[in-house]
Amino acid sequence: MSEQQAAASTPAEPRKGLSPRKKQRISRGVQYVLLVVILVVLAALADWGAIRQSFFNLDVASKGLPTLFTVALKNTVIYTVTGYIGGFVVGLLLALMRQSSVAPYRWLSTIYIEIFRGLPALVIFLMIGSLPLAFPGFHVPGEVYGQAALGLGLVSAAYMAETFRAGLQAVPKGQMEAARSLGMPHMRAMVSIIIPQAIRIVIPPLTNELVLLFKDSSLVLFLGVTAAQVELAKFGNDQSSTFANPTPILVSGLTYLLITIPLGYVARRLEARQGAGR
Repeated sequence: MSEQQAAASTPAEPRKGLSPRKKQRISRGVQYVLLVVILVVLAALADWGAIRQSFFNLDVASKGLPTLFTVALKNTVIYTVTGYIGGFVVGLLLALMRQSSVAPYRWLSTIYIEIFRGLPALVIFLMIGSLPLAFPGFHVPGEVYGQAALGLGLVSAAYMAETFRAGLQAVPKGQMEAARSLGMPHMRAMVSIIIPQAIRIVIPPLTNELVLLFKDSSLVLFLGVTAAQVELAKFGNDQSSTFANPTPILVSGLTYLLITIPLGYVARRLEARQGAGR
C-alpha cells in the first residue's frame, strides 16, 4: 500500500476548538453579563432621591401644565408644519429644475442644494434674524411664525429636493414615453403621471424628514420669541430656570418623543411595505 493510500485510509482527527456558533453564543453571553454589571454598578452609585427631586419632580412638572400643550407644543407643531409645507413645495421645484434640460435651472438648483445642505441650520436662522440689517424696513410676514417657516423651509427644501430627485429617477422612463406617444404635453405628463408616482415612492424618507424638522424647530428660540411664541425646548428651558430644576426640560423631551416615536414607526412601516411590494 502506498503512503498516499495509507494516509487516505487513516480516519480524520476530530476538529479541536469551539465551533463559530458556540463562540458567538459565548461572546453574546459575555456582553450581556457585562451590560448587567454596568447597570448594577450605576444603580448602586446613583442617588435616587436626588434624581427624583431633580428630574422627576411632579410638583414642578405640574406647574407647566396646561401651557406645555396649549402653547409650547402647539407652536412647535405650527413651526414644523409650515416649514414642512414650504420645504415640500420648494424642494419639489428644485428637483424638477435639477432634472431640467435648461442648464441655468440645473446650475441654480445645484447651487442652492449645496449651500443649504452645507450650512448649519443654526447659521441660517441667525441670518434670517439679521435680514432687517441688510434690507432696512423689510420684515418677514407673520413675524416669528413667518421667520420660522422661512428658516425651516429653506433647510428642508435642500434635503427634500434630493429625495424628490431620487423619486423622479425611480419612475420608469417608459411612463413618460408612453404619455408622450399619446400626445400628452411634457408638463402635463409630469404633473399627472410622473410626480404622483415619485411622491408615492419617497413617502417614507419624507416622513423621516418631518421627524427631523420637528426637532429642528427648537432653533426658533434664536429668533427671539415671546412667551406666547415659545416652542417645547425654549419652554422647558425657561421653566427650568424659573424653578431652578431640570424637570421641565425632561418633560419637554418626553413631549418631543410623543411625536417623533410614532412618526418614526410610521416611516419604518411604510419602508417595510414598499420593500415587500417590490
